[in-house]
Amino acid sequence: MTDFIKTPINGVWIIEPRRFGDNRGYFCETFRRCDFQAIVGAVEFVQDNESYSVGRVIRGLHLQHGDAAQAKLVRVSRGRVLDVAVDLRPGSETFGRHVAVELSSDNGRQLFVPRGFAHGFAVLSDEAQFQYKVDNYYAPEAELCLRFDDAGVGVEWPFSVSEAILSEKDLRGLGLNEIRRIIEQR
Repeated sequence: MTDFIKTPINGVWIIEPRRFGDNRGYFCETFRRCDFQAIVGAVEFVQDNESYSVGRVIRGLHLQHGDAAQAKLVRVSRGRVLDVAVDLRPGSETFGRHVAVELSSDNGRQLFVPRGFAHGFAVLSDEAQFQYKVDNYYAPEAELCLRFDDAGVGVEWPFSVSEAILSEKDLRGLGLNEIRRIIEQR
């Protein structure tokens, strides 16, 4: 049986699959559609993705918007990350608020991030292998990047920005108010 834990932001779920272990290791079901749909709702995942990152990398905060919006079910198969989802749904009572949760290969936790959220993570271990299911295909023309250190969002990253390894795209991310204007125009 898997535990589904509500977060303070409607639609975002922490999912803890039960592990069955013995002297050989463990077994767990990382996704069971009937259980997922009974709690979270119907989501049709169309693609599985994987990324590998070294320690102190921050990836994000990325968003696919409009018709290209994506829901994600994310987990870590090696290492540890601080995973972050920021509510950017127009008209949401929690717009601009975020959920941050540690995902690791040791705790087996997953995070379900619905459509309309920016998503990213910081690598806490020497390396991390990150896996996620998405319910829509990537569309580069619909991608936005919310500035990872936007003061209006207030994510408390686990290390200083000067220590972080970031892509040029993530360094050029837009502020929360700029993102709001873009998504409200659609």
